[in-house]
Amino acid sequence: MTSNKNNDDEKGSKQNMMGAGIAIGVGVGVAIGSSMDNIGAGIAIGLAIGIAIGSTLQNKNKSKNKDD
Repeated sequence: MTSNKNNDDEKGSKQNMMGAGIAIGVGVGVAIGSSMDNIGAGIAIGLAIGIAIGSTLQNKNKSKNKDD
């Protein structure tokens, strides 16, 4: 029972990290797009940046949990 709960918590944490990264990236993308007068391209760039940030946060969290 407890192993399933731990897996669910880890899965939720991964999704939260990826979501946070995407949110930050889209915010940055809107700022970039606004300065370039092309919001669509800015959001696409920001989404890519956000996925990279989310993946990095997720991997940091995973390595931190391995040490525990």
